[in-house]
Amino acid sequence: MKCVVFLLLFVQLAWVSCQAQTSQSKTEKKTTMSETKKTENPVYSKTDSTKVNLSEEEWKKILPSDVYNIARQKGTERPWTSKFEKFEEVGTYYCAACGNPLFKSDTKFDSGCGWPSFYEPISKGSIIYTPDNSHGMQRTEVQCGRCKAHLGHVFEDGPPPTGLRYCINGVILDFEKAKETEKKFNEKKG
Repeated sequence: MKCVVFLLLFVQLAWVSCQAQTSQSKTEKKTTMSETKKTENPVYSKTDSTKVNLSEEEWKKILPSDVYNIARQKGTERPWTSKFEKFEEVGTYYCAACGNPLFKSDTKFDSGCGWPSFYEPISKGSIIYTPDNSHGMQRTEVQCGRCKAHLGHVFEDGPPPTGLRYCINGVILDFEKAKETEKKFNEKKG
């Protein structure tokens, strides 16, 4: 009985802690990638496909700390914290570090893994594949094809037609809503 009470108390404490962190992060004013792109990131472009080669010091100056942690230090965001995990808008996902187009929304699916998942990149050159033997596992890391930012990993347990699951950190993603869809919606509305 004591174990059950202790377990319930632990779960409640963990839930309260998560709620406090969530409400704290909602009230904190953060610089968005949109603001950073315009003022501090000279390499960010959704149309430029030239390779980006900056020093770590330069990346650290132009990226917000959470994006820098994922992109340059190969960090991982906590599962189920990305705004893109359950996101269902129609459009294109871009690299938050450089603006490179990565995935179309119609290749996104709910894998249940806690991170945004896609079954196919936008083009062969948009992603670089690198062996990752860290943490005692053998995985394939995926990086941005333009700036080599760490995006996440690809696994062979995805849906047809590719059978792949690109498990991507939402922090490293930017999204642009499809203009044609928005136009059609506004025409129906008007």
